[in-house]
Amino acid sequence: MDLASILLPTQIVPKMTATERWPAIVELIDHLADNGALQGESPEALLTALKERENRTSTGIGHGVAIPHTFSEKITEVIAVFGRSHEGIQFDAIDNAPVRFIVLFIVPRDSYHLHLRTLAAIAKMLNNGEVRALLSSAEGPKEILEILSRRAPRN
Repeated sequence: MDLASILLPTQIVPKMTATERWPAIVELIDHLADNGALQGESPEALLTALKERENRTSTGIGHGVAIPHTFSEKITEVIAVFGRSHEGIQFDAIDNAPVRFIVLFIVPRDSYHLHLRTLAAIAKMLNNGEVRALLSSAEGPKEILEILSRRAPRN
């Protein structure tokens, strides 16, 4: 599992406008909905599930990265969206640093192992300072996707 394999250029938001955690999550879900990527799942149901998850503990993992995620009964494959903020988003991350990169993903309800593999792949990719630096200066969705594809671990 690599991040580039679950993203399309239309699932990348290179200039997020939100400055706080919850509006950022709403912005990314709205982006997926606007691009028809939710496979019939309602944005409201996903937002409810994501809010429950975020209320337990923030998915801000440090180094300017957050990985909000949830499960869905209606989807059949992983759906993801990548968001980038140049200004930074207050996300209650474990290191209290503003978040600049968010990968929000949704997995089918019965795919717990896929959930763990996806989470691990995203964390491994974005834990790399060189990757984050390249993503910070990327010009747009296609270049972001190229960086993620080039830096993906090879099996």
